[in-house]
Amino acid sequence: MGELVGGAMGPKGYAVEAFSEPEHALETLQSPSQPDVAVLLTDLQLEGKSGLDLCRRICELRPDVPVVVVTAFGSMESAVAAIRAGAYDFIAKPIDLQELGLILQRAVRHRELTREVHRLRSAVLPDPEDMLGSSAGMRQVFDLMSRVATSDATVLITGESGTGKELVAKAIHGRSGRSHRAFVPVNCAAMPGTLLESELFGHTKGAFTDARSAREGLFQAAQGGTLFLDEIGEMPMEMQPKLLRALQDRAIRPVGGDAEMPVDVRILAATHRDLEAQVEAGTFREDLFYRINVVQLPLPPLRARGNDVLLLAQKFVRKYASKYGKPVTGVSGPAAQKLLDYEWPGNVRELENCMERAVTLTRFDQVMVDDLPEKVQRYQAAHLVIADDAPLPTLEDLERRYIHKVLRAVGGNKTQAAKVLGLDRKTLYRKLERIEEERA
Repeated sequence: MGELVGGAMGPKGYAVEAFSEPEHALETLQSPSQPDVAVLLTDLQLEGKSGLDLCRRICELRPDVPVVVVTAFGSMESAVAAIRAGAYDFIAKPIDLQELGLILQRAVRHRELTREVHRLRSAVLPDPEDMLGSSAGMRQVFDLMSRVATSDATVLITGESGTGKELVAKAIHGRSGRSHRAFVPVNCAAMPGTLLESELFGHTKGAFTDARSAREGLFQAAQGGTLFLDEIGEMPMEMQPKLLRALQDRAIRPVGGDAEMPVDVRILAATHRDLEAQVEAGTFREDLFYRINVVQLPLPPLRARGNDVLLLAQKFVRKYASKYGKPVTGVSGPAAQKLLDYEWPGNVRELENCMERAVTLTRFDQVMVDDLPEKVQRYQAAHLVIADDAPLPTLEDLERRYIHKVLRAVGGNKTQAAKVLGLDRKTLYRKLERIEEERA
C-alpha cells in the first residue's frame, strides 16, 4: 500500500516516505534532522498499535502535521473516532487515488493557511508590557525574537539581571507552535544539584528518604511545550552532564528509575553570566554550552536604550496610577531628565520599582524630581570633556576609560565588550591585565 501511494503521489509533487512500523514513523517525526513533514497518511489497522492511538500521539507531538486516516469501507464510526482523535480528514477503502490526491492537497493547504494565520497573529501580537522599546538595540531584539519564535531552535537569552529575560522567553513561547502547551520556568540557581535533578527529571517512589510517592519532573510537565532554564550559568557542575544527555537523547530518566522516557520540549535558557568565560575557566561544560547556544539573543541593558527609559517610565506611571487610584498622568521634564541621566544598574526591574515609589509618593498629577529615589536625584552623569587649556590625556588613558565605559554598558560581559570594541577576547583580556598591573 505504501508503494502504491508513493508511486501515485510522487508525480503530483510529493516526496513520499513509507513506514510499516508506527513506532519508526513516530521516531522519524520527532527527529531534529527530519525534513519538514507536510501531511501524514495512516491506516487505522496497524500491527501492534491502534491507528487511533497513533493519531492521538501524532496530534500531541506534532500538532502542526495534519493526519489523514484510512478507514474500512462504510465504517462511519471509525471515521468519527479518528476525527475526534485529532485527524484532519479520512478516506475509505478501497482507496481512490484521485480522491486521495485531492484530500492530501487540501490537508497541505490547510497546514499552510494555519501557519500563515499563526505568523500574522504573531506579527501583530503586542509586546509584553515591560518590553516596550524603539531603540536600535530593542528593534534588533524584536526582529530576532520574531525569527526564532516559529522554529524549535534552542535559544540562549543573555543580559544583565532585570533586563527582562523571562519576558522574552514567554514571548517566544507565546508566538511558537507550542503556545497551546505549557511554559515551565525553573531557576537553576535556586537549588542544589541533587534537588535540581529531581525537579527536572522527577523521581520514583523510594528514590530517596523523603520520596514517599513518585513525582513527575518539569521536563514531563513541559511535554509538547517549552522548558525555560533560567540562570543556567549557576547550574552545579555535577548536574550539567545529566542535562546534556537529556538534551542530546531527548529522553530523561527519573531519579531512582530504570527506564528512560522520551520527551518533546523546546529549551530556552537564560543567564547574566559570560558563559564563554566560564567555559574557559572550567566552570561550565563546553559541550553543554554549544548545545544551548544554538541561537544567542542578547538583551541590551536599560542604560544603553536611550529614550526607551521614558517609554517604560510612562507605562509604569499608568500601571501604578490605576492600581493605587491616583490621578498621575506622567513625568515632569526635570524628572524625565534625571531618569535619562541615571545608569539603572538594576535595569527595567529597578525602573519599575522607582516609578511605583514615585507614583505612591507624589502629591501632583506628574512625577516630580523630589518623588524619585535620592540616588536617582543626586546622580551625575559622567562625561569626558577636554577644555582647550586642560592637560591632554594620553591615548592609553583614553583607551582605558573607553574600555571601562564599554564594560559598564554591557554589564561586565567581556565577550560582548570585545565585540563592541572590535577585539578578540584574548586581546581584551591582555589589555585588562595591563591596566590592572598599572594600577598596582
